[in-house]
Amino acid sequence: MPPLNAALATRADWTGFADRLLAAAHRHASPGHALITPPGAEGGYGWRVDGLEGFARTFLLAGFRLAGERGQGLDELAERYAAGLAAGTDPTSPERWVRLGEHAQAKVEAASIALILDMTRPWIWDRLDGAVQERIVDYLSPAVGDPTYPRINWVWFRLVVQTFLRSVGGPFSTAEMEEDLATHDTFRRADGWLSDGSSRAFDHYTGWALHLYPILWSRMTGAPGPRKQDVAGLDRFLDDALALVGGDGSPLLQGRSLIYRFAAAAPFWAGVLADVPSHSPGQLRHAAASVAGHFAARTAAQQDLLTLGWHGPWPRLAQSYSGPASPYWASKGLLGVALPADHPVWAAPAEPLPVETGDVLRAVRAPGWLIAGTRADGIVRVVNHGTDHGEEGVPGGDSPLYARLGYSTATAPVLDESGWTDPADQSVVLVDVAGRHSHRTGMRTLAVRVEEGLGVAGSVAEAHWLDPDPPGRDHGEGRSGKLRPAGRITVLSLVRGPWEIRLVRVRPVGPEAVRLRVGGWPVTGGELVSRLTPIIGEGEAGTSRHEDASPFAGPVEVPWIDFAVPDGWIAVLVELTTQQARARCRAEIHQGRVRIVWPDAVLTHTRMEEIEE
Repeated sequence: MPPLNAALATRADWTGFADRLLAAAHRHASPGHALITPPGAEGGYGWRVDGLEGFARTFLLAGFRLAGERGQGLDELAERYAAGLAAGTDPTSPERWVRLGEHAQAKVEAASIALILDMTRPWIWDRLDGAVQERIVDYLSPAVGDPTYPRINWVWFRLVVQTFLRSVGGPFSTAEMEEDLATHDTFRRADGWLSDGSSRAFDHYTGWALHLYPILWSRMTGAPGPRKQDVAGLDRFLDDALALVGGDGSPLLQGRSLIYRFAAAAPFWAGVLADVPSHSPGQLRHAAASVAGHFAARTAAQQDLLTLGWHGPWPRLAQSYSGPASPYWASKGLLGVALPADHPVWAAPAEPLPVETGDVLRAVRAPGWLIAGTRADGIVRVVNHGTDHGEEGVPGGDSPLYARLGYSTATAPVLDESGWTDPADQSVVLVDVAGRHSHRTGMRTLAVRVEEGLGVAGSVAEAHWLDPDPPGRDHGEGRSGKLRPAGRITVLSLVRGPWEIRLVRVRPVGPEAVRLRVGGWPVTGGELVSRLTPIIGEGEAGTSRHEDASPFAGPVEVPWIDFAVPDGWIAVLVELTTQQARARCRAEIHQGRVRIVWPDAVLTHTRMEEIEE
């Protein structure tokens, strides 16, 4: 098998992959083509929503194909979806779609339908019977005057639908369209990053929704064209997004909706469409090919069906609302097929990812991340001191998808029940007499910077134990429940290459705390090694084992070290590596500075003023 990041080397590779996905999905279409329901358990919103998702999300990919070929040679594809539009909007059809007023999820899918109706206007919309056009307008019109769209990425669903309606003489509200744009602008954070709402919800939605929709919307009929702030923000965000792709093309395994897989390639194609000034088309195309190519061969092994999972089926990775067709939002990552064969991007020389040219070390202010990529193994690691899907000072249950101290392109957080109730992997927790692990959501970021080749990040959390409520709807955030104070935990991460020195202090500590536990990277065997080595302080080492807790095959093992609750600082060397030999280093703290001799004998001195209290 060729390297996975070379699986999509040419435009023909891209279109071939798209066509195989469409053909596989079509095998599960209803007779009138309005509903596409791949095999699998019914989703959390019922089978009618599942079928609508299957139509709308594959319609994205079908529309990209039609646009890229300017409609030539794809008559059957266009006719199939035109038939589905007619049946889905027919109130007398057994295949009629769930309407926007009947279920909120229809508002999401309506945006995909409107977007592609605009993009493929000459080959689908303009050829529809007038009565079908009227029914489509009637189906989409409830978006106007509906104040219930959440003030997150959903603002784009209302805006896209109303933009299409305006272009075909349907109803629209200029005030609502302006309101949605203004709401989007409140999501802006440092360095081109966008948060999905007011909370610290930094994840792949930043790229595959919040940066993508402004670019696609700007190209719709009647839209004003790209806004300068959207293009500039995307351009800056891509600096970090490129650094987050692993050498094998894997996206970061962090955040919700990971079943969308190669949708993570969408912001790179958005950069091509927007003609961003700082990144060449060849570099962006190669990044998109790396991400989508990471999954292409593995998808072929699944008969070209996208399942609830990552490399293969693993339904626990999905949120409770996901159905068997939900993964087809991955279509966004194949946006490049909408660019015709004569577009310059296809002739541009490919340029490597940052991690393919050398080690990477970046501070990302908005999410509070240090990005550390190592060329030798291609792994990109993120040390997290600012993202928890919550708000500073507001305690809550930790989501394993957001609140861990580290994520990578080669590991997945522990996602069994204990992952939600008792953080173990990539954590620093206080443990009570019953064995409960504390949570950190609501923590305050203290530092995120790179100085002289050393990454420095820190945070302080008013740690709390969670007595969880029974599991409910899972939208990716932490569990609700009763909270009990545990103590204040300050963590400082010093990062070089594959190494992190994790310094920890607890002050004050609650009376129920019996010990402090530092947890390392979760691994599932193979060449990856996860190790913890105490540097300052003495502790007892162990490993926890979690069965069926990861989308990667095999049980997950998490190393940990238990300490008596310390009076001062303790320090642990944290490793995720392919090197079998244990790394050695030394550290000491003196007069507010940390002196470290790293495993490669490099000496660093780091000030600790901002975390001294």
